[in-house]
Amino acid sequence: MDPAEELPKQQGDFLDETGQKPGPDNDVEAPAQPEASGEGQHQCPALLWDTLAKQFLEYEQASPYLIPEEQQRRLLGFLPLFLKAWEESAGIVSFPNIQFLASEVSKLLTKEIKKKLNGKPAEDARLAVGQLLQLKGEEEDGCVLLRSVYLLSQTDSGTLWNIIKSGLPVALMQCLYLFFTFPLGKSSDGGTREEDEQVQEMFVQTMLNLYREEQGLEELLSAAELQSLIIATASLWDQCNLSWKAPTGRVLRTISKAQTKTAIMYLQAADCIKIAIQNLFKLADTLPASDMCEAVSIILCFVKDSYPISSALLSEFENNDGYQLLVKILLRWEGSPHSEGDHHVEEVLDLLTCLTVCGKTELKVSGNITHPQLPHFDFEQTQSSGMTVKNLQAFQVLQSIFQKTSDLHLCRRILLAIKTLWAWDTMNFFFLEWTLQPISQFTDIIPLKPHLVQIQFFQLVESVVLELSYIPHEILKKVECLIKENLVLSCTIVALRCLHSITKRDLLFTDIFRDSGLLGQLLTQLRKQAKILRKTAGTQAPCLEQGTEKELTCVMLKMVAALVLGSVRNAVVIKDYGMVPYIKIFLDDECYRSDTLCILEQLSVINTEEYMSIIIGALCSSTQGELYLKLDLLKSLLRILENPKCHSAFRTCSGFNGLLSLLSDMEGALQDPPSGAWAATGHSLILELVLYTLQGIAAALHLDPINSDFFQRNGFFEKLAEDLGSLGCFWTQERQQVPVQLEKGRTFAEFLNAALYSSEPFPAWLKSCIRILSFLDHMIKGTLHLDSCFLEIKPAAEEPPWDVQKGQLDQQEEHGTSFKPLENKLAASDYRAWADPEDRLEGGNCAIIHPGAVCVMVRLLPKLYKEEHPELSQEIQCAVADHVQSLVKSEKSRQVMCASSLLSTIITSCQHALNNDSHPLHLPLIRIFEKLASQSIEPDVLRQFLWLGTPPPIVTGTCRNPAKTTLCQETSLCKAACSEDSGAAMPDNPVVPQLATRTTSSLWVSRGSAIALQTSMSLISMTSPRNFQPHNTSLAPSFVEFDMSPEGYGCLFLPTLSTVMGPNVEHSISGGIGMGARLFPPSGGLTVSSWFLVSRFCSTRDAHPLRFLTVVRHMSRMEQEFVCFAVSFSPTDHSLVISTEEVEFQPLDIMEPEVEVPNHSSAPTQIEFSCTQQLATGQWHHLTVTVAKETKRNCIVSAYINGQILGSAKMQYIQPLPGSSISMEPSSFVDIYGYIATPRIWKQKSSLAWRLGPTYLFEESISGETVELMMTPKSLSSQP
Repeated sequence: MDPAEELPKQQGDFLDETGQKPGPDNDVEAPAQPEASGEGQHQCPALLWDTLAKQFLEYEQASPYLIPEEQQRRLLGFLPLFLKAWEESAGIVSFPNIQFLASEVSKLLTKEIKKKLNGKPAEDARLAVGQLLQLKGEEEDGCVLLRSVYLLSQTDSGTLWNIIKSGLPVALMQCLYLFFTFPLGKSSDGGTREEDEQVQEMFVQTMLNLYREEQGLEELLSAAELQSLIIATASLWDQCNLSWKAPTGRVLRTISKAQTKTAIMYLQAADCIKIAIQNLFKLADTLPASDMCEAVSIILCFVKDSYPISSALLSEFENNDGYQLLVKILLRWEGSPHSEGDHHVEEVLDLLTCLTVCGKTELKVSGNITHPQLPHFDFEQTQSSGMTVKNLQAFQVLQSIFQKTSDLHLCRRILLAIKTLWAWDTMNFFFLEWTLQPISQFTDIIPLKPHLVQIQFFQLVESVVLELSYIPHEILKKVECLIKENLVLSCTIVALRCLHSITKRDLLFTDIFRDSGLLGQLLTQLRKQAKILRKTAGTQAPCLEQGTEKELTCVMLKMVAALVLGSVRNAVVIKDYGMVPYIKIFLDDECYRSDTLCILEQLSVINTEEYMSIIIGALCSSTQGELYLKLDLLKSLLRILENPKCHSAFRTCSGFNGLLSLLSDMEGALQDPPSGAWAATGHSLILELVLYTLQGIAAALHLDPINSDFFQRNGFFEKLAEDLGSLGCFWTQERQQVPVQLEKGRTFAEFLNAALYSSEPFPAWLKSCIRILSFLDHMIKGTLHLDSCFLEIKPAAEEPPWDVQKGQLDQQEEHGTSFKPLENKLAASDYRAWADPEDRLEGGNCAIIHPGAVCVMVRLLPKLYKEEHPELSQEIQCAVADHVQSLVKSEKSRQVMCASSLLSTIITSCQHALNNDSHPLHLPLIRIFEKLASQSIEPDVLRQFLWLGTPPPIVTGTCRNPAKTTLCQETSLCKAACSEDSGAAMPDNPVVPQLATRTTSSLWVSRGSAIALQTSMSLISMTSPRNFQPHNTSLAPSFVEFDMSPEGYGCLFLPTLSTVMGPNVEHSISGGIGMGARLFPPSGGLTVSSWFLVSRFCSTRDAHPLRFLTVVRHMSRMEQEFVCFAVSFSPTDHSLVISTEEVEFQPLDIMEPEVEVPNHSSAPTQIEFSCTQQLATGQWHHLTVTVAKETKRNCIVSAYINGQILGSAKMQYIQPLPGSSISMEPSSFVDIYGYIATPRIWKQKSSLAWRLGPTYLFEESISGETVELMMTPKSLSSQP
């Protein structure tokens, strides 16, 4: 807070006339409050001011007739009343003649001061003035006068000018000089320290109020006191009054800011700056550095503040070795105790920084920009703000001090000063670096500086690139040399971090640091370190030096990772250096792992197989306890598998086997309670490892039909189910489950929410099972490999220890309150993460991406059981079964699951539930089986299903010993209904075996009859139409469905429609139908016939055409491919579009309107037929387009929908050669091929979904009668 604001508060601490200390109500800042007195109440402030005004008017009128003593007595008697009124009115003055009062009071105070000073020695005068201004003592009038002048100096400028005219500025300066130069003891003044500080603050603040005005400064220049005080501060700083150092500095700085041209001439004439510098030189070797900085800062203030008016004082400072004085003083700062005086050196450095921009002439430098530079850097457009460096002498002081000192505080302040200059004007960096080269020179000596200075310096270098967008090539070369020399490890680390941060700014730096040799240098150092790690792995105890070396290696790896990121050339350099075997050594240390994986990931761009072999090998060779290594490797693998081109390398490098081996090694890891080495590992970490393993498998299968077929064909889904089942949380015993009757249970979604988000305690095994099932559910939908998957399924809170959790479960079971449904426990918001699968799948929006995962879920279904919790176990089994049933609701899902052998999986994995009609899983599994079997079922699976509930056939040849035949029969009869292996003995032999007969009990007959009845009903359900429509008995044709929502493309590729060959081409045609070459375009025309059904139209925002046929051709020795014929349906205007225009076959994002070619024919190359009324979603339609060739190059095009003609029109026929070719070389040939639907090159996500039925392409134009015959229902249902 400014002292002017603080002082009114302090006035309340003064004693009033009665000798009592005023309370808060008398504070100057607070409004006056009524206060009890001897006369009752204080007078109203307005009334008090009126009374004072009348009294002062009487004094004013009588003053000319009074002797001076009487005038003084009356005025001193009036002032206490004035001060009291001031306090009670909170500083609001209502006094008509305040300027006259100010003049009288200031004259009287000036008179009293001069009376004390005249004719006395300096020390006696100092004592007399001090006694005059005391609060207590024989003479209190001086303090009253000072307080009055102080208050009056805060009113208006007119009043202030009257005070200045009284000569008070000079008198106060004389007092300040005495106070500063002649220290007196405490007892000499006779007052307390607190009272002295109050008087001192009033005294100083009055001077500040006077000297801020130009008139006050001009009045002061009439005497020599200012000159004397300035010289005294430089010569007597070590002998002065300590309590008056700071006040004197405040007064002189105020005078400095108010300098005028007259004041500068006054100081120059008196040689104040020269004498002060000479005196400071004398004290520089003896006076403490903090005191020297405090004294010299006053001189620098006068030099800096005077420069905008005149450069005279700056010239005087420079001519008298002022800069050498600053260097000498600041260098003495090093090594001296300066905890309290830091702000003085900061002030000197700030003033010196300001002096660097003091100059009249701009620096003239020849810009030498070294290229390359960042794209958005333009030196020509860099504009100056006027705050450019013009005084290199002042900056050389900063540069010289930084080079000579190792003081932490000084070095950091100098670097901050340089950063400030750059912030003032960007050109300052170029002016300084092209003249004095401070940063380049500092780079050579920075290893000798403290560590914090090194950090700040390299941050400064970094800001040149990041903030100025300039690449300082010379500085960066010196930094690289510093790294190569590696004199101080800590400095090398900081320098590498600086270059690492710069490298991340732009890919241009990857080329710069490669060409400069930094990349090769780092690789050489890393190779040495890798060899050391390989030799000394686990043999040496860590120490401080090794910790620094390890940090340096870590930073080098980060730098190499940044250099190789996005730079194939740098990846090739690493490969050529033979660094791959050495790089992978760093994988074992967690400190190096992330950057090592980043390097390997970038190397995968040039050799994916090598990366896969390293990662898969490291995964397989990792030990049981290296869970974090496995997690990091799996995360890296997931990032690489985002690129579909890496899927093939993953397969060929035995990636699937490697990931499944991870699950195999985790056998028993999720047991409850945990055992062995897994006891020290939390379940959440194990589940995370399971998750990332499954994510890696899902990512390798995503949208990759080759990998999906490979995984399915090699039985990896069965292996996956086996490995998951052996984790320890699933039931692995051979004993049968005891069926329990259940009420309405929870759904699979509710179980997920309850186990993962609810506070309801669940057994640890069940939580683990539910999480693994949720992983499989995400895998089914193709979302498991996404980053957000694990966030959805991660529990909100840490689960309690298994023993505490088990105690909670046992306690709930004792009270009979275990695991009630959650209808009243979970709010609606709790289900947001997992929507109800019934609602989610009803519209068919959830497609089954990985059907094998459904089979895995079904194989795990019987293992969701614990004898300790039979009811809860069967509840979750039923929930999972219902969830699987919801997955196969749509026809598409049933097709997919039938092809994935889900029926066989149900038969082999769930026989106990299928054989037992009272089992809760019996009906859900039967429903799933019926739905799938209605779509497709293999004969052997049907035979196994028909044997349910009856004794399996026993081949007599299986019991070679006749004595054991009866035993074999009895055993098979007892276990027929529950054995999971009974279905495996189906008679697949071509030789019909002889079945052994046996006697059945009545119980078996009863149960067998029930199962037989259920089987018969299931057969009826399987063979009945799923959607019976009597009015339309025709069945839908075979079709291919194209859904543009997942990826935006999907098509049928017709590789060879025709091949047109030149006369010199050998007649070897591959593909096609018929004998010999087929002419194109056909001489007689052509016909396109197709059955189609639109399941879902796209919106106008994501318009995607139905492309029935696109014919493309390519001539040898030409780069371009051209579309020559296309039939499509436009969703925007609901029209059928037929085109024979030659258009280049290229992606949509680069297709541009071609230059219009002059059309010499009157016929167009594209026509449209409106078919708004003819098309409807969910119905099969028949489309026929006939193109009849006419004479010349025209044709007649007719379009039919459902046998009804849409219209006919004349248009240009397909031209003979592709593009703009008019002739064909004898040795060239033309390939003609086609696409049905959208090829990948035209990828565009949309909500469009449609089905394509039987489609034909004829080499002739068929008649309308043939069209009517082709679209009859009989022809549709008879299609293959």
